[in-house]
Amino acid sequence: MRVVIVTESFPPDVNGVAHCALQTARHLAARGHSPLVVAPQVAGADPGDGAPCPVVRVPSLPLPGYPQVRVALPSRRLAAAIAGHRADVVHLAGPFVLGVRGMAAAARLGLPAVAVYQTDLAGYARTYMGAGEAAAWRRIRSVHTAADLTLAPSGAALRDLEAHGVPRVRLWPRGVDTVRFRPDLRDEALRRTLAPDGELIVGYVGRLAPEKQVELLAEAGTLPGVRVVIVGDGPSRPALERALPRAAFLGRRTGDDLARIFASLDVFAHTGPFETFCQTVQEAMASGVPVVAPAVGGPLDLVAHGRTGLLVPPRDATAVRDAVWSMAADPALRAAYGAAGRRAVEGRTWAAVGDRLIGHYDDVLAGRRTAVAA
Repeated sequence: MRVVIVTESFPPDVNGVAHCALQTARHLAARGHSPLVVAPQVAGADPGDGAPCPVVRVPSLPLPGYPQVRVALPSRRLAAAIAGHRADVVHLAGPFVLGVRGMAAAARLGLPAVAVYQTDLAGYARTYMGAGEAAAWRRIRSVHTAADLTLAPSGAALRDLEAHGVPRVRLWPRGVDTVRFRPDLRDEALRRTLAPDGELIVGYVGRLAPEKQVELLAEAGTLPGVRVVIVGDGPSRPALERALPRAAFLGRRTGDDLARIFASLDVFAHTGPFETFCQTVQEAMASGVPVVAPAVGGPLDLVAHGRTGLLVPPRDATAVRDAVWSMAADPALRAAYGAAGRRAVEGRTWAAVGDRLIGHYDDVLAGRRTAVAA
């Protein structure tokens, strides 16, 4: 099968869309298919960035106020890449700008398109503009209605899409690398560096941006015997450094270095209420670390409350603090949650998830053949 993956982001970018697009390309290549990636150009990046397939970069500009995010400019490269690859399926990863053009190109060429819903644009509209949620949903509905199939990463995302009139939605979760992320990477030397007085280490991993609401960790950071560790970068970092003066900010970390940090945490805390999935929660669970997360969106599918961690009301700093404190007081509870979390994700490999994706492609192609025969 020949697949063109049109993605709004790709490594060296570090975010959920980029990571999922890379894993998708890797799995397709490993299964003997022929993927091609089309992504925005990133200044100074190697065109392939370690991808297992060709990568076509299109011109892009940084998003004003958030230069880590690139927005693709109109370019003939996209349609030429799809046509030149002789694609059977066009895979649209988080379609917003480039993906919309990819959808139009697929339609002109008579090719089926599978759209992967990954970003809560409506939530972002509320966060950044204080309004615009209805307009965001109109755009989401317009883009995804044009696809042969929309894939939602979680039950909450699937229900949101269907409630807002998006047709032909099916569930496609994300995988996790259980070889890279594992409990035995716990590093006592690193722990002594991060918490020299033996404090409980509570970690957050992700972008430092307004929609992530990392400031909700401020109350937990004042608890006696607790050290908050922040991994990631983004436009909110200066404000967060002021809001959490006792926290350790480690910047962006990736690969084995990130896995070692995950395994060295005592508690993983995610604060953002707009996650359609939340890959870092899975990575913490694979690392044997108990999780505190908001009871909304993707974490609802991942965290079994009272078994692998604790779900708390979204946007509630006091609830986050109390959940952290309850775990700080009970090492046996933390160990039980961490072990249960590891067991819960052991079967969620990228290989298993990738095979489900190929099954979705097969269904779309079969539907097209049936429509033609009729």
